[in-house]
Amino acid sequence: MLSKNNIKLIKSLEHKKFRIQHQLFVVEGLKSVHEFLKSDFQVEKIFTLTNNFTNNFEDKIEIINEDELKKISFLKAPNQVLAIFKIPSIKKIDSNNLVVALDTINDPGNLGTIIRLCDWFGLEQIICSKDTVDCYNPKVVQSTMGSLTRVQLFYTDLKEFISSYDGHVYGTFMEGNNIYESELSKKGVIVMGNEANGISPEIEKLITQKIAIPAFGKQHDTESLNVATATAIILSEFKRR
Repeated sequence: MLSKNNIKLIKSLEHKKFRIQHQLFVVEGLKSVHEFLKSDFQVEKIFTLTNNFTNNFEDKIEIINEDELKKISFLKAPNQVLAIFKIPSIKKIDSNNLVVALDTINDPGNLGTIIRLCDWFGLEQIICSKDTVDCYNPKVVQSTMGSLTRVQLFYTDLKEFISSYDGHVYGTFMEGNNIYESELSKKGVIVMGNEANGISPEIEKLITQKIAIPAFGKQHDTESLNVATATAIILSEFKRR
């Protein structure tokens, strides 16, 4: 039977301060949980309707019923299993390749999609401003569909990081140069800005090359692309070169 202490712990992990306090986060769904179990992430506990896991995790598994799963799930339609994993220690930033830098991305769905995009296009690291949404937010973890196991996120002072970076720093702006006509490097930092306000003025000063995705249609009612959609187009063009 699911204990009250377990319910209290799991529900608390919806909030960043408790994730930091316990150094734990939640993963839901068979596919995502299996992805994390195959990775270097360390599992703390697995709550499941049926044991679909190997004997390697026998001591971590607790069989629960559907009503109990509904009590601890953050999903409208719980998917068979919920697991708790340990937040890993921070590794060193490797800026010798192409990396994405996020300037105050607020929406968990956008961050999750950007993580999946970086995984798809072979980028292994994302640099985040300290006020970007936490990558261990349950909504972010869910939307990454396991890609968080292959892409590392670093939360740091973005201004300080870019100031000390000696390569190309690309920034996405409405008034930037057409990305399809711009010279693009295989190494550099691509800065993506906040959903509402774009790249902040202090970061804009550090951009060495402003780029833009041109609009080919009538854009009278379209202010800009969604940040995740823009990231997909930009990464595709960088990787196409």
